[in-house]
Amino acid sequence: MSKKIPLHTKIFIGLVLGVIIGLIFGPKTRAIEFLGTIFIRLITMIVVPLVFFSLSLGTASLGDIKKLGRIGLKSFLYFCLTTALAITMGLLVANLLKPGIGLNDQVKKELLKNYQQTVENRTSLLQEKPSLISVLVNIVPTNPIKAMAEGEMLQVIFIAIIFGLCLTFITEEKSKPLLKIFEAANDTILQVINLVMKFAPYGVLALVASIIGQFGAGILLTLLKYVLVTITGLAFHALVVDGLLVKFLGKIKPSYFFKKTSDAALIAFSTSSSNATIPVALECLDNVGVKREYSSFVIPLGATINMDGTALYQGVAAIFIAQIYGLELTLGAQATIVLMALLASVGTAGVPGAGMIMLAMVLKQVGIPLEGVALILGVDRLIDMCRTAVNMLGNMAASVFIHTSEEKRPPVA
Repeated sequence: MSKKIPLHTKIFIGLVLGVIIGLIFGPKTRAIEFLGTIFIRLITMIVVPLVFFSLSLGTASLGDIKKLGRIGLKSFLYFCLTTALAITMGLLVANLLKPGIGLNDQVKKELLKNYQQTVENRTSLLQEKPSLISVLVNIVPTNPIKAMAEGEMLQVIFIAIIFGLCLTFITEEKSKPLLKIFEAANDTILQVINLVMKFAPYGVLALVASIIGQFGAGILLTLLKYVLVTITGLAFHALVVDGLLVKFLGKIKPSYFFKKTSDAALIAFSTSSSNATIPVALECLDNVGVKREYSSFVIPLGATINMDGTALYQGVAAIFIAQIYGLELTLGAQATIVLMALLASVGTAGVPGAGMIMLAMVLKQVGIPLEGVALILGVDRLIDMCRTAVNMLGNMAASVFIHTSEEKRPPVA
Protein backbone atom coordinates (compact mmCIF):
# COMPACT_ATOMS: atom_id res chain seq x y z
CA MET A 1 0.00 0.00 0.00
CA SER A 2 1.43 3.36 -1.00
CA LYS A 3 1.99 5.99 1.65
CA LYS A 4 -0.38 8.91 1.86
CA ILE A 5 1.31 12.13 0.67
CA PRO A 6 1.48 14.70 3.51
CA LEU A 7 -0.36 17.96 3.00
CA HIS A 8 2.79 20.09 3.15
CA THR A 9 4.30 17.97 0.36
CA LYS A 10 1.18 18.44 -1.75
CA ILE A 11 1.34 22.21 -1.19
CA PHE A 12 5.01 22.25 -2.22
CA ILE A 13 4.17 20.20 -5.33
CA GLY A 14 1.39 22.69 -6.07
CA LEU A 15 3.90 25.53 -5.75
CA VAL A 16 6.38 23.85 -8.13
CA LEU A 17 3.69 22.97 -10.67
CA GLY A 18 2.35 26.51 -10.43
CA VAL A 19 5.81 27.91 -11.27
CA ILE A 20 6.20 25.51 -14.22
CA ILE A 21 2.71 26.21 -15.58
CA GLY A 22 3.21 29.96 -15.16
CA LEU A 23 6.50 29.90 -17.06
CA ILE A 24 5.07 27.76 -19.88
CA PHE A 25 1.69 29.39 -20.42
CA GLY A 26 2.40 32.95 -19.32
CA PRO A 27 -0.59 35.32 -19.05
CA LYS A 28 -2.96 32.51 -20.14
CA THR A 29 -2.76 31.20 -16.57
CA ARG A 30 -5.24 33.92 -15.56
CA ALA A 31 -7.87 31.39 -16.69
CA ILE A 32 -7.30 29.26 -13.56
CA GLU A 33 -6.88 32.14 -11.12
CA PHE A 34 -10.47 31.70 -9.93
CA LEU A 35 -9.41 28.53 -8.08
CA GLY A 36 -6.99 30.58 -6.03
CA THR A 37 -9.63 33.21 -5.38
CA ILE A 38 -11.95 30.52 -4.00
CA PHE A 39 -9.15 29.33 -1.70
CA ILE A 40 -8.57 32.86 -0.39
CA ARG A 41 -12.31 33.32 0.23
CA LEU A 42 -12.43 30.00 2.13
CA ILE A 43 -9.59 31.19 4.38
CA THR A 44 -11.31 34.52 4.97
CA MET A 45 -14.60 32.77 5.73
CA ILE A 46 -13.21 30.88 8.71
CA VAL A 47 -11.19 33.65 10.36
CA VAL A 48 -13.90 35.29 12.50
CA PRO A 49 -15.44 32.11 14.01
CA LEU A 50 -11.98 30.59 14.61
CA VAL A 51 -10.73 33.67 16.43
CA PHE A 52 -13.87 34.11 18.51
CA PHE A 53 -14.30 30.54 19.75
CA SER A 54 -10.62 29.59 20.15
CA LEU A 55 -9.73 32.88 21.82
CA SER A 56 -12.73 32.78 24.17
CA LEU A 57 -11.80 29.22 25.21
CA GLY A 58 -8.13 30.12 25.55
CA THR A 59 -8.91 33.11 27.75
CA ALA A 60 -11.40 31.12 29.85
CA SER A 61 -8.71 28.48 30.48
CA LEU A 62 -6.59 31.16 32.12
CA GLY A 63 -8.74 30.71 35.18
CA ASP A 64 -5.69 28.75 36.38
CA ILE A 65 -4.01 32.07 36.99
CA LYS A 66 -6.39 32.76 39.86
CA LYS A 67 -5.68 29.33 41.36
CA LEU A 68 -1.95 29.31 40.89
CA GLY A 69 -1.51 33.00 41.66
CA ARG A 70 2.01 34.24 41.24
CA ILE A 71 3.25 31.48 38.91
CA GLY A 72 0.39 31.84 36.48
CA LEU A 73 0.63 35.64 36.37
CA LYS A 74 4.41 35.61 35.93
CA SER A 75 4.16 33.06 33.14
CA PHE A 76 1.47 35.00 31.32
CA LEU A 77 3.34 38.32 31.57
CA TYR A 78 6.57 36.63 30.45
CA PHE A 79 4.83 35.18 27.40
CA CYS A 80 3.31 38.56 26.55
CA LEU A 81 6.77 40.19 26.79
CA THR A 82 8.54 37.63 24.61
CA THR A 83 5.74 37.57 22.02
CA ALA A 84 5.85 41.38 21.76
CA LEU A 85 9.65 41.23 21.41
CA ALA A 86 9.37 38.54 18.72
CA ILE A 87 6.83 40.33 16.55
CA THR A 88 8.80 43.58 16.91
CA MET A 89 11.97 41.70 15.93
CA GLY A 90 10.21 40.32 12.85
CA LEU A 91 9.12 43.79 11.77
CA LEU A 92 12.60 45.23 12.36
CA VAL A 93 14.36 42.47 10.41
CA ALA A 94 11.92 42.76 7.49
CA ASN A 95 12.18 46.56 7.41
CA LEU A 96 15.98 46.45 7.52
CA LEU A 97 16.60 43.60 5.07
CA LYS A 98 13.57 44.33 2.83
CA PRO A 99 12.94 40.82 1.43
CA GLY A 100 10.08 41.99 -0.78
CA ILE A 101 12.08 44.74 -2.48
CA GLY A 102 13.64 44.01 -5.85
CA LEU A 103 10.72 43.69 -8.24
CA ASN A 104 10.60 46.46 -10.81
CA ASP A 105 8.08 49.25 -10.42
CA GLN A 106 5.96 48.05 -13.34
CA VAL A 107 5.44 44.63 -11.70
CA LYS A 108 4.48 46.31 -8.42
CA LYS A 109 1.98 48.54 -10.18
CA GLU A 110 0.42 45.59 -11.98
CA LEU A 111 0.19 43.54 -8.76
CA LEU A 112 -1.44 46.41 -6.90
CA LYS A 113 -3.78 47.17 -9.80
CA ASN A 114 -4.91 43.54 -10.00
CA TYR A 115 -5.52 43.40 -6.27
CA GLN A 116 -7.47 46.64 -6.16
CA GLN A 117 -9.74 45.32 -8.90
CA THR A 118 -10.68 42.33 -6.72
CA VAL A 119 -11.48 44.36 -3.63
CA GLU A 120 -15.09 45.35 -3.09
CA ASN A 121 -16.24 48.40 -1.12
CA ARG A 122 -12.77 49.42 0.02
CA THR A 123 -11.04 52.76 -0.41
CA SER A 124 -7.57 53.05 -1.89
CA LEU A 125 -4.90 51.00 -0.17
CA LEU A 126 -2.51 53.92 -0.59
CA GLN A 127 -4.47 56.23 1.67
CA GLU A 128 -3.08 57.22 5.05
CA LYS A 129 -3.57 54.58 7.73
CA PRO A 130 -5.29 55.55 11.02
CA SER A 131 -3.21 56.72 13.97
CA LEU A 132 -2.28 54.40 16.83
CA ILE A 133 -4.64 56.22 19.21
CA SER A 134 -7.47 55.79 16.72
CA VAL A 135 -6.68 52.07 16.45
CA LEU A 136 -6.75 51.69 20.26
CA VAL A 137 -10.09 53.50 20.53
CA ASN A 138 -11.63 51.47 17.72
CA ILE A 139 -10.70 48.18 19.40
CA VAL A 140 -13.85 48.63 21.52
CA PRO A 141 -16.86 47.93 19.27
CA THR A 142 -20.15 49.78 19.51
CA ASN A 143 -21.94 46.82 17.95
CA PRO A 144 -20.39 43.32 18.47
CA ILE A 145 -22.55 41.69 15.79
CA LYS A 146 -21.57 44.32 13.25
CA ALA A 147 -17.90 43.88 14.15
CA MET A 148 -18.11 40.15 13.46
CA ALA A 149 -20.15 40.57 10.28
CA GLU A 150 -17.68 43.09 8.84
CA GLY A 151 -14.61 41.17 9.98
CA GLU A 152 -13.19 43.93 12.20
CA MET A 153 -10.62 41.61 13.71
CA LEU A 154 -9.25 43.76 16.53
CA GLN A 155 -12.81 44.24 17.75
CA VAL A 156 -13.54 40.51 17.43
CA ILE A 157 -10.40 39.73 19.47
CA PHE A 158 -11.48 42.24 22.13
CA ILE A 159 -14.97 40.71 22.33
CA ALA A 160 -13.56 37.17 22.58
CA ILE A 161 -11.10 38.06 25.35
CA ILE A 162 -13.73 39.92 27.39
CA PHE A 163 -16.20 37.07 26.90
CA GLY A 164 -13.68 34.38 27.87
CA LEU A 165 -12.47 36.39 30.86
CA CYS A 166 -15.98 36.87 32.19
CA LEU A 167 -16.64 33.13 31.88
CA THR A 168 -13.98 32.64 34.57
CA PHE A 169 -15.80 35.02 36.92
CA ILE A 170 -19.06 33.07 37.07
CA THR A 171 -19.60 29.75 38.80
CA GLU A 172 -18.45 26.55 37.11
CA GLU A 173 -22.01 25.24 37.20
CA LYS A 174 -23.19 28.14 35.05
CA SER A 175 -20.17 28.40 32.72
CA LYS A 176 -19.65 24.69 32.02
CA PRO A 177 -22.61 24.21 29.60
CA LEU A 178 -21.56 27.22 27.52
CA LEU A 179 -17.93 26.13 27.49
CA LYS A 180 -18.99 22.72 26.21
CA ILE A 181 -20.89 24.40 23.35
CA PHE A 182 -17.84 26.56 22.58
CA GLU A 183 -15.57 23.50 22.63
CA ALA A 184 -17.88 21.68 20.21
CA ALA A 185 -18.03 24.74 17.95
CA ASN A 186 -14.24 25.11 18.05
CA ASP A 187 -13.74 21.42 17.20
CA THR A 188 -16.13 21.82 14.28
CA ILE A 189 -14.22 24.86 13.02
CA LEU A 190 -10.97 22.89 13.18
CA GLN A 191 -12.58 20.28 10.94
CA VAL A 192 -13.59 23.04 8.54
CA ILE A 193 -9.95 24.23 8.50
CA ASN A 194 -8.82 20.67 7.72
CA LEU A 195 -11.29 20.60 4.84
CA VAL A 196 -10.19 23.99 3.54
CA MET A 197 -6.53 22.98 3.72
CA LYS A 198 -7.21 19.97 1.50
CA PHE A 199 -7.95 22.52 -1.23
CA ALA A 200 -4.73 24.46 -0.47
CA PRO A 201 -2.46 22.70 -3.04
CA TYR A 202 -4.86 23.58 -5.85
CA GLY A 203 -5.36 27.14 -4.64
CA VAL A 204 -1.60 27.64 -4.35
CA LEU A 205 -1.03 26.16 -7.82
CA ALA A 206 -3.58 28.48 -9.39
CA LEU A 207 -2.41 31.64 -7.63
CA VAL A 208 1.30 31.01 -8.14
CA ALA A 209 0.79 30.06 -11.80
CA SER A 210 -1.15 33.27 -12.33
CA ILE A 211 1.50 35.43 -10.62
CA ILE A 212 4.45 33.76 -12.39
CA GLY A 213 2.57 33.82 -15.68
CA GLN A 214 2.10 37.57 -15.46
CA PHE A 215 5.38 38.66 -13.89
CA GLY A 216 7.98 35.99 -14.73
CA ALA A 217 10.54 34.09 -12.67
CA GLY A 218 12.03 37.21 -11.08
CA ILE A 219 9.56 37.00 -8.23
CA LEU A 220 11.07 33.64 -7.13
CA LEU A 221 14.34 35.27 -6.07
CA THR A 222 12.31 37.56 -3.86
CA LEU A 223 10.67 34.50 -2.26
CA LEU A 224 14.10 33.03 -1.47
CA LYS A 225 15.03 36.31 0.24
CA TYR A 226 11.86 36.03 2.35
CA VAL A 227 12.81 32.53 3.55
CA LEU A 228 16.36 33.58 4.47
CA VAL A 229 15.21 36.74 6.25
CA THR A 230 12.57 34.83 8.26
CA ILE A 231 15.02 32.11 9.33
CA THR A 232 17.60 34.78 10.23
CA GLY A 233 15.06 36.53 12.45
CA LEU A 234 14.02 33.27 14.11
CA ALA A 235 17.64 32.27 14.76
CA PHE A 236 18.42 35.69 16.26
CA HIS A 237 15.40 35.54 18.56
CA ALA A 238 16.20 32.02 19.76
CA LEU A 239 19.93 32.44 20.26
CA VAL A 240 20.16 36.08 21.32
CA VAL A 241 16.82 37.09 22.87
CA ASP A 242 16.09 33.78 24.60
CA GLY A 243 19.78 33.43 25.43
CA LEU A 244 19.86 36.81 27.18
CA LEU A 245 16.59 36.13 29.01
CA VAL A 246 17.95 32.80 30.29
CA LYS A 247 21.19 34.47 31.37
CA PHE A 248 19.77 37.52 33.15
CA LEU A 249 16.37 36.24 34.35
CA GLY A 250 17.11 32.52 34.66
CA LYS A 251 20.66 33.02 35.96
CA ILE A 252 22.16 30.14 33.96
CA LYS A 253 24.58 30.07 31.03
CA PRO A 254 22.86 30.18 27.62
CA SER A 255 25.26 27.53 26.23
CA TYR A 256 24.29 25.16 29.05
CA PHE A 257 20.59 25.82 28.44
CA PHE A 258 20.77 25.22 24.69
CA LYS A 259 22.81 22.05 25.14
CA LYS A 260 20.39 20.54 27.63
CA THR A 261 17.27 21.49 25.63
CA SER A 262 18.55 20.57 22.16
CA ASP A 263 16.59 17.29 22.04
CA ALA A 264 13.27 19.09 22.55
CA ALA A 265 14.19 21.74 19.97
CA LEU A 266 14.98 19.01 17.42
CA ILE A 267 11.69 17.20 18.10
CA ALA A 268 9.78 20.46 17.73
CA PHE A 269 11.66 21.16 14.47
CA SER A 270 10.97 17.73 13.00
CA THR A 271 7.30 17.43 14.05
CA SER A 272 6.24 21.10 13.75
CA SER A 273 4.10 20.45 16.84
CA SER A 274 4.55 22.10 20.24
CA ASN A 275 2.05 19.70 21.81
CA ALA A 276 3.94 16.63 20.57
CA THR A 277 7.15 18.05 22.06
CA ILE A 278 5.78 18.56 25.59
CA PRO A 279 6.99 15.20 27.07
CA VAL A 280 10.51 15.65 25.67
CA ALA A 281 10.63 19.27 26.84
CA LEU A 282 9.74 18.22 30.39
CA GLU A 283 12.55 15.64 30.39
CA CYS A 284 15.03 18.21 29.08
CA LEU A 285 14.04 20.64 31.82
CA ASP A 286 14.53 17.87 34.38
CA ASN A 287 18.11 17.65 33.09
CA VAL A 288 18.48 21.42 33.44
CA GLY A 289 17.30 21.16 37.04
CA VAL A 290 13.92 22.89 36.73
CA LYS A 291 11.43 21.46 39.21
CA ARG A 292 8.48 19.61 37.70
CA GLU A 293 6.01 21.67 39.72
CA TYR A 294 7.03 24.63 37.55
CA SER A 295 7.76 23.01 34.19
CA SER A 296 4.58 20.90 34.20
CA PHE A 297 2.55 24.11 34.41
CA VAL A 298 4.58 26.44 32.18
CA ILE A 299 5.22 24.08 29.24
CA PRO A 300 1.56 23.09 28.56
CA LEU A 301 0.43 26.69 29.12
CA GLY A 302 3.13 27.93 26.74
CA ALA A 303 2.14 25.39 24.10
CA THR A 304 -1.33 26.93 24.22
CA ILE A 305 -0.70 30.67 24.46
CA ASN A 306 2.96 31.35 23.62
CA MET A 307 4.09 31.66 20.01
CA ASP A 308 7.27 33.69 19.73
CA GLY A 309 8.33 32.05 16.46
CA THR A 310 4.88 32.35 14.92
CA ALA A 311 4.60 36.01 15.94
CA LEU A 312 7.98 36.82 14.38
CA TYR A 313 7.00 35.00 11.18
CA GLN A 314 3.78 37.01 10.95
CA GLY A 315 5.74 40.26 11.19
CA VAL A 316 8.17 39.29 8.44
CA ALA A 317 5.41 37.86 6.22
CA ALA A 318 3.21 40.96 6.55
CA ILE A 319 6.05 43.32 5.62
CA PHE A 320 7.21 41.00 2.81
CA ILE A 321 3.80 40.81 1.15
CA ALA A 322 3.30 44.57 1.56
CA GLN A 323 6.68 45.19 -0.11
CA ILE A 324 5.83 42.76 -2.93
CA TYR A 325 2.72 44.82 -3.69
CA GLY A 326 4.55 48.13 -3.27
CA LEU A 327 2.51 49.14 -0.22
CA GLU A 328 3.92 51.37 2.51
CA LEU A 329 2.97 50.40 6.08
CA THR A 330 2.95 53.34 8.47
CA LEU A 331 4.23 53.11 12.03
CA GLY A 332 0.61 52.94 13.21
CA ALA A 333 -0.14 50.02 10.89
CA GLN A 334 2.94 48.15 12.12
CA ALA A 335 1.98 48.85 15.74
CA THR A 336 -1.40 47.32 14.89
CA ILE A 337 0.37 44.16 13.69
CA VAL A 338 2.27 43.96 17.01
CA LEU A 339 -0.95 44.38 19.00
CA MET A 340 -2.91 41.83 16.98
CA ALA A 341 -0.19 39.18 17.15
CA LEU A 342 0.07 39.70 20.90
CA LEU A 343 -3.69 39.39 21.47
CA ALA A 344 -4.07 36.47 19.07
CA SER A 345 -1.36 34.50 20.85
CA VAL A 346 -3.86 33.59 23.58
CA GLY A 347 -5.63 30.40 22.57
CA THR A 348 -4.48 30.18 18.95
CA ALA A 349 -1.01 28.64 19.11
CA GLY A 350 -1.04 24.90 18.50
CA VAL A 351 -4.27 25.00 16.48
CA PRO A 352 -3.78 23.21 13.12
CA GLY A 353 -3.51 25.79 10.35
CA ALA A 354 -3.72 28.66 12.83
CA GLY A 355 -0.47 30.28 11.74
CA MET A 356 -1.80 30.89 8.24
CA ILE A 357 -5.29 31.84 9.44
CA MET A 358 -3.84 34.34 11.93
CA LEU A 359 -1.60 35.76 9.21
CA ALA A 360 -4.66 36.23 6.98
CA MET A 361 -6.33 38.05 9.87
CA VAL A 362 -3.35 40.39 10.29
CA LEU A 363 -3.12 41.09 6.55
CA LYS A 364 -6.83 41.85 6.32
CA GLN A 365 -6.70 44.25 9.26
CA VAL A 366 -3.92 46.42 7.82
CA GLY A 367 -5.07 46.26 4.18
CA ILE A 368 -2.45 43.91 2.72
CA PRO A 369 -3.51 41.65 -0.20
CA LEU A 370 -4.41 38.14 0.98
CA GLU A 371 -3.33 36.78 -2.40
CA GLY A 372 0.26 37.12 -1.23
CA VAL A 373 -0.32 34.21 1.15
CA ALA A 374 -0.09 31.82 -1.81
CA LEU A 375 3.55 32.71 -2.43
CA ILE A 376 4.72 32.01 1.12
CA LEU A 377 2.45 29.01 1.69
CA GLY A 378 4.58 26.89 -0.61
CA VAL A 379 7.63 27.29 1.65
CA ASP A 380 5.65 27.38 4.88
CA ARG A 381 6.58 23.84 5.95
CA LEU A 382 10.27 24.73 6.36
CA ILE A 383 9.46 27.96 8.20
CA ASP A 384 6.86 26.15 10.33
CA MET A 385 9.54 23.71 11.50
CA CYS A 386 11.85 26.59 12.45
CA ARG A 387 9.20 28.68 14.19
CA THR A 388 7.91 25.69 16.21
CA ALA A 389 11.42 25.06 17.51
CA VAL A 390 11.63 28.73 18.52
CA ASN A 391 8.21 28.51 20.19
CA MET A 392 9.34 25.55 22.31
CA LEU A 393 12.70 27.10 23.21
CA GLY A 394 10.76 30.13 24.45
CA ASN A 395 8.56 27.91 26.62
CA MET A 396 11.57 26.17 28.14
CA ALA A 397 13.31 29.51 28.78
CA ALA A 398 10.14 30.65 30.58
CA SER A 399 10.28 27.56 32.79
CA VAL A 400 13.86 28.38 33.80
CA PHE A 401 12.80 31.94 34.65
CA ILE A 402 9.85 30.77 36.75
CA HIS A 403 12.04 28.29 38.69
CA THR A 404 14.70 30.92 39.42
CA SER A 405 12.08 33.50 40.37
CA GLU A 406 10.23 31.20 42.77
CA GLU A 407 13.22 29.37 44.27
CA LYS A 408 15.37 32.54 44.48
CA ARG A 409 18.21 30.56 42.90
CA PRO A 410 18.94 29.10 39.44
CA PRO A 411 18.12 25.45 38.72
CA VAL A 412 20.83 22.88 39.40
CA ALA A 413 20.85 19.53 37.59
